[in-house]
Amino acid sequence: MPARLDLRLPSESPRDDDWLFALCQANRTLRIERSSQGDLVIMPPTGAETGARNAELNRHFGNWAATDGRGRVFDSSTGFLLPNGAMRSPDLAWVLRSRLAELSAQQKRQFLPLAPDVIIELASPSDTADALHAKLGEWCDNGVRLGWLILPEERQVWRYAPQAEPICLQAPSELRDAELLPGLALPLGSIWESL
Repeated sequence: MPARLDLRLPSESPRDDDWLFALCQANRTLRIERSSQGDLVIMPPTGAETGARNAELNRHFGNWAATDGRGRVFDSSTGFLLPNGAMRSPDLAWVLRSRLAELSAQQKRQFLPLAPDVIIELASPSDTADALHAKLGEWCDNGVRLGWLILPEERQVWRYAPQAEPICLQAPSELRDAELLPGLALPLGSIWESL
């Protein structure tokens, strides 16, 4: 599987949020993010195994969110504009409806100018653990309240929260956070299995 591509742009290139949104719309088959330095990161599509795992995470989390009703779930094609200037797309994001209500209709049509309350990043074969750990740190530094990094090959989940050391969970059967996500029991059995 091809590795991701880091694309550097000349300093005179426009790099505002509207330009980035237009670039992503014109290249819908690419997964594009922007680093806090303004560099573009172009990632390959996921393989079938990662896609199936991500679909399961979104399905189970989405079912819980529909019952809970306090927030909305977003998939990996949603971009979030972070305070540090980065635009990132987690594999799964959850945002409280009260925060979404503060945004204009135009803001909701483009990349959301906020950090989600909860994110999940699911490693695929083209990812490196170091890059994903750095990304989870960036998410928390920019306002995410809870981040889970799932490394299927290692059968690990890393729990990230602001001002706390990451915690490694070895092959948990489910993920929970009673304070922030009451009632959620996100099953991970299918994550540890191969197709």
